[in-house]
Amino acid sequence: MPIEVNGVSYETDENGYLVSLEDWNEDVAVKLAEGEDVEMGDNEWQIVRFLRNYYDEYQIAPAVKVLTKAIAKENGMEKKEASEFLYGMFPKGPALQACKIAGLPKPTGCV
Repeated sequence: MPIEVNGVSYETDENGYLVSLEDWNEDVAVKLAEGEDVEMGDNEWQIVRFLRNYYDEYQIAPAVKVLTKAIAKENGMEKKEASEFLYGMFPKGPALQACKIAGLPKPTGCV
């Protein structure tokens, strides 16, 4: 089912993930976030940018544990704090929702 952003149609799969990684831009991210009931603030953008950088480097989205550990380190938090921080922004699952907003494929292991 396609989404439309600024008069351009972008193809998504049956779960709402972009079919083509190259279609992603910040306007598309905002549209995807709206569909997830996520408001994009500085913290949300931090996570999206982290995920995109991680994907660029490893060609895979990080597991939630990896994401939580990295965000804890980056923000001087304990892992539990980082997990609460992530789930506070992405209540349906930080990997699942944040990867969708970041224009990345659905993470492996996510149902």
